[in-house]
Amino acid sequence: MVCRILLLVTLICLALLCILSITIEADNSSIGSGQIRLACGASKPTDVGPDGRIWHSDIDSEFAPSLEGSSIALDPFTTTVVPYMTARIFTSNYTYSFPVSPGRMFVRLYFHYPTTHGIYAPSNAYFGVTASNLVILDNFYATQTSLTAKDSFFREYSLNVTSRKLLLSFSPSTHHNGSYAFVNGIEIVPTPDLFTTTIPTLANGGNPDLFPIDPATGFQTMYRLNVGGPDISPHDDIDFYRTWYEDDPYLYNDAPSVCPVMDHNITVTYMPSVPNYTAPVDVYLTARSMGQDPQVNLKYNLTWILPIDAGFYYLLRLHFCENQYPITKVNQRSFFIYINNQTAQEEMDKDLWVALHPDLSTRPEYFDAILNGLEVFKLHNYRDNSLAALQSPLPPPPSPPDQVEPNNDKPAGARKRNSKGAVPAAIAGTVGVFALLLLTCFGKYIIGRWKERARNYRIRTGLTPQVEGYNLPSVMCHHFTFKQIQAATNNFDETFLLGKGGFGNVYRGKIDCGVQVAIKRGNPLSQQGLREFRNEIGILSMLRHRHLVSLIGYCEQNNEMILVYDYMAHGTLQEQLYSTNRSPLPWKQRLEICIGAARGLHYLHTGANQAIIHRDVKTANILLDDKFVAKVADFGLSKGSLDVDDTHVSTAVKGTFGYLDPEYFRSKRLTRKSDVYAFGVVLFEVLCARPVINIQLPEEQVSLHDWALSCQKNGMLSEIIDPHLQGKITPECFRKFTETAEQCVAHRSIDRPSMGDVLSNLQVALQLQERTGVNSSNGEAPLSLAAGPLTNSTMSITGQGIVFSNIIHTEGR
Repeated sequence: MVCRILLLVTLICLALLCILSITIEADNSSIGSGQIRLACGASKPTDVGPDGRIWHSDIDSEFAPSLEGSSIALDPFTTTVVPYMTARIFTSNYTYSFPVSPGRMFVRLYFHYPTTHGIYAPSNAYFGVTASNLVILDNFYATQTSLTAKDSFFREYSLNVTSRKLLLSFSPSTHHNGSYAFVNGIEIVPTPDLFTTTIPTLANGGNPDLFPIDPATGFQTMYRLNVGGPDISPHDDIDFYRTWYEDDPYLYNDAPSVCPVMDHNITVTYMPSVPNYTAPVDVYLTARSMGQDPQVNLKYNLTWILPIDAGFYYLLRLHFCENQYPITKVNQRSFFIYINNQTAQEEMDKDLWVALHPDLSTRPEYFDAILNGLEVFKLHNYRDNSLAALQSPLPPPPSPPDQVEPNNDKPAGARKRNSKGAVPAAIAGTVGVFALLLLTCFGKYIIGRWKERARNYRIRTGLTPQVEGYNLPSVMCHHFTFKQIQAATNNFDETFLLGKGGFGNVYRGKIDCGVQVAIKRGNPLSQQGLREFRNEIGILSMLRHRHLVSLIGYCEQNNEMILVYDYMAHGTLQEQLYSTNRSPLPWKQRLEICIGAARGLHYLHTGANQAIIHRDVKTANILLDDKFVAKVADFGLSKGSLDVDDTHVSTAVKGTFGYLDPEYFRSKRLTRKSDVYAFGVVLFEVLCARPVINIQLPEEQVSLHDWALSCQKNGMLSEIIDPHLQGKITPECFRKFTETAEQCVAHRSIDRPSMGDVLSNLQVALQLQERTGVNSSNGEAPLSLAAGPLTNSTMSITGQGIVFSNIIHTEGR
C-alpha cells in the first residue's frame, strides 16, 4: 500500500491592536447548553470534575435506552478523577443515541486502563466504535494503546452531524475470543465549523482552495500544542473545553530555541477573519522562537517531530501572534515553514516534521522565526469511511502512575505532563520527582525508538548494504565488534574527538596494529539515523575511487550505528579555508583539490554502475588526506538512480543552506546538475575563503553566491578574493576558473555544464596557471571577467520541506 499524506496548512495570525475582553461562564448545565457529558457506569446521577464540568451517569439516561453491559467502579487507588472512576463494559454491540442539533461537534471518548476491569482482562479489550456511519476506532486494542497499566487518555473527533441524532456504537471484536468494549466517559460539545468556512487553507505549494475540504469530513485531533508555553486545561479554553499541551516533548534534538518571556499585560486583538474561539488568548501570549543570535539561527531549523498514522490526509493549523519584536513594517521577520514527512517505520507509521527557518531572500531585520500554536488533524478516509488507524502506532513512552486531571488526557501520540494548578494536594510534593522521571522516560523513549529502528533494519536486511536500487554484498567492508570500536577510541575518549556532525561525533582511532581511522558514531537523537547509515554503507561498499573517502567497515552491535573510514589527516576543505591557525592553501593546491573533488563527483554521476547524486556537496564534505588529496565524503543523503541516463529523481528537498540548487528547491526534481550547482558555490568559496552565508557582513554580501555574481558583473570579483591569493593567479587561469564557477551556478539546470565538463575546465585552468607560473614575487594581479548575463537564485517555497544536513554544528558531519 502506498501511504498518502496531504498536508493542508492553515496560518492563523493575530495583531496587537487593542484590548480583548473574554469571559468564561461556568458550566452549570451541560445538557441545557447542548453539551453532553456521560460518566459511563457511574452510580451517582451527577458528578463534578476537577475543572467544573458536570458529568451525568448513563444509568437511566435518555441517551442510553435499554442500557446493556456491566458497570464497574474502578479501584480508587488507580484514579480519583471523573470520568475515569467508573466504566461501562459491553460484551455485545450497543449503541448510545444522542439527540443533537445538526452541525459540527467535538466527540470525545475517555478511557482508563487499570490492571483489570473486574472479571474482564485488559488483554481482551478489542473493539470498534462508530459515530453514526463513520468508523472512528477499528479493532482497537486497549493494552497496546495504553501508556502504562494505569493510564488515562481521551480521543477527540470533530464530526459534522446532518441529522438530529448522533448514534455512537461500541462493538467487541469478532476476531478475538472473549473480546469486550468499554468506555469511561463520553463528551459531546457543539462547535462552529472550525475547518471549512472560517479560514482559507493553503495546499499544493501555497495555492488556496486547491483541495477544498468537504463539509461532511470527519477529523481526529492528533495534536494541539501550546508552543512555548505550559499546558492549557479545558477550563481555560473558551466554550469548547479543548486541552492544549506544551510542545517540549516534540522538539527535535537540542536546537537552541527560546521561549520569550511574554508580558501578560499585553492586549491581543483577533483579526477580523479570525474568530475569538479559534484558540484561547493564552496560546498567543506564549511562543517559541529561534533566539536572537543570527549566526546560530541560520545553522538550524526550529523543528517539531510528530508521529502520525499513514494512509490519511492531514490538516495543519499554525497559530501566530507577533508580540516579541516591535514589528511596524513588512519583512522585519520573514521565515520559511517546511512540512516534511520522514518515514519512522517503513511499514506503516510516519513522523511529521514541521520546521521553521529564516528567509534570507527578503533581507529581514530579524533572522528569526516564531510559532505560538500548532494543531494537527487527521481527515477521514472516504474510501472506507474511517478515521481508524491502519495499525496501532508504536506505544508512547511510559509515564509515572500518578493521575492528574485534566491534563493526562493526551491526544494520540502525546506524552504525559503535569498541568499547573491541577496537581492534587496529596501528591503536590512529588512534582519535582515526577518531572525528573518524565524527562528520563522521554529520553529512554527516543533512544529506544532509535534502537528499535536499528533492530528492524537488521531483521529485514540482515545488514546487507542497500541503497535505493542496489543490493550489495556485505563482505566488501569489515564488520567490527563494539569492543573493537571501544578499544580503537579508548572508549570514545573526548581527546580522540575530531568533530561533530548531523549523524554524530567523529573520533580518531587505531586498528590493526596502529592503522589510523576515523570512526563516526551515530547519535540516537540525531535527525539522521537508520536511512543515512544504510545509504552510507550501501554506496561506499560498492564504490572504490581515489577521490571518494573509503569505508573500511561498520559496527551495529549493542544497537549502535558506527561507520569506520580512512583517516583524513588534514580534515575538511572548509577547515583549511577558514581556520586561522593553518597556513593558507596555495592557489595551485586549491586548484588540484577542486579537480580531485570534481573527479570524484564525475565518477559518481557517470562512472559507477548506477548514477549517484551526492545531494550534499560542500567544503565540509570534501576531506583531505595526508598529501592533500581530495576525497568526497558523507553519502547519507545521496540518491541512486537505476538508470545512468535518468534526467531527475523526484524527492523531498535535502541539503545544506547556501549550496542548495534553487531549481531543485522549487521543483523537488533532483538532478546531477544539483551537485554541479553546489560545486559551483564551492569554487567561489575556494576562491574567496569565506563562508557561503555570513550575516555579519552588509546585507548585499551575506550570500557568497549573490555577492560573487554581483562583483563579477561589475568587474570587481578580483577585489573580493582571498587576500592571500592576490597576485598569485594568472589572468587566464582566473578567467577560466571564475567562468566555470558562474556556469555551475546558472539559475536553470539546463544552462549548467556537466561535472565532466567542469572537470575539463578546471584542468585547463590548472594548465593555464602552470604555463605562466605566476608567484608571489612578480606581483601580477588577476583580471576579472567582463560583465555577462547573470542569474538570480532567490528562493521561496511553501508547503514541502527541506532538511538541512548541518542542523547545529559547523564542523561538518
